[in-house]
Amino acid sequence: MEHALTPYTALVPRTDKLVVQKVGHTALVTIDNPPANTWDTDTLHGLVELIDHLNQDSDIYALVITGRGHRFFSAGADLRMFAEGDKSQARMISRLFGQAFEALRDFSGVSIAAINGYALGGGLECALACDIRIAEREAHLGLPEASVGLLPCAGGTQALAWLVGEGWAKRMILCGERIDGVKAERIGLVEDVVEQGQALPAALRLAAQVSRQSPRAVGYSKHLIQAARARPINTALTEERERFVDLFDLEDTTEGVNAFLQKRPPQWRNR
Repeated sequence: MEHALTPYTALVPRTDKLVVQKVGHTALVTIDNPPANTWDTDTLHGLVELIDHLNQDSDIYALVITGRGHRFFSAGADLRMFAEGDKSQARMISRLFGQAFEALRDFSGVSIAAINGYALGGGLECALACDIRIAEREAHLGLPEASVGLLPCAGGTQALAWLVGEGWAKRMILCGERIDGVKAERIGLVEDVVEQGQALPAALRLAAQVSRQSPRAVGYSKHLIQAARARPINTALTEERERFVDLFDLEDTTEGVNAFLQKRPPQWRNR
């Protein structure tokens, strides 16, 4: 690791079920809601507030999210929230899941999921909301909502199909098929597969690479890449050129070019 982990004291967390630490320019978020690191109203509200805060912290360039322990990244929603069959409760919870994971998707920096065990239902949807996913070989990934009479409601039907294609999305959602980290990498669901216990170190190393990039250039590029999901690719070409020119309003652009020419590491100021 580039730096030792320290508490992220810039924020008083809404819940102790999300533990936030800092390493270099990376915020490490650990889901700590035993026994299965499930998502509930506390953690979902807490994630929205955390992402909003990180977006305003010019010293944070990347976010890594993982689960406490070695067995669960996250097993998804706490199903006790739906046990009474209350439709108004279901509507409120589904909206909250959407808000939380859409906030994660739109985080201004680079988000990396370190999948260190079971990532099921809302747990996998959390990982799908991240820019990059690293899974351990023995991880289990799936969207089993239909097996309990539900369906993925936090972007799963959309994000999974975008990443792996309609066929594999249907196998995992309609047939309830679960896959391990090796197969997840093979079908494009994760970008890297590592041995047990190595997802977090690998994610932090990748996040450290982000700190060598211009934060503003990364933010503009991420927005342009994600724009291809919502509109034909050629419609973003003009915006791509405009964002390139916009970078010349920033000190970091001059710094980056001159650092390269002077053969020295750039000193980013995120402005």
